[in-house]
Amino acid sequence: MNEFGFRRACDEVLAVRRELADQVVGALRSAGLPAFREDAPDGPDRAGAVVMVAPDAETASAAVAVSWRPDPSTVQAAMDAFLAGDPGDAPVVRRLGTTSTHMQGALIGLLLSEGFLATWENDAMNPSHVLVFGRTSDLPPALRPTFVPPGSP
Repeated sequence: MNEFGFRRACDEVLAVRRELADQVVGALRSAGLPAFREDAPDGPDRAGAVVMVAPDAETASAAVAVSWRPDPSTVQAAMDAFLAGDPGDAPVVRRLGTTSTHMQGALIGLLLSEGFLATWENDAMNPSHVLVFGRTSDLPPALRPTFVPPGSP
């Protein structure tokens, strides 16, 4: 069980999820983005694409998620604006939201172009997360998407 009372996935399943997470990190780094696994030793203080592995046995969404993490000073400035009670007029809050939204789209586009099955997470608690389900090459041919991402040859 994990801290929230959900069953933890077995080690074999977690190993497959970690491998997928490592592939996602590699693809994003190849595209020139700073990317790292959430469980990296210096992960909590880093900015960039943070890749998370779901530990639950039965995930409600994908086994791997990606989110854009801005520089800690930007997050602190936005938190300070919220605590000051007037976040609507704070440019840092708007910039944080705009950047997260644009980066989510960019992350999805990059991952799709690298052959991953990726989409946004339809969850108010994690609105900037990108869900990664695997690679299209892992699917049987009859189930593979037939679309070509924009900008692909």
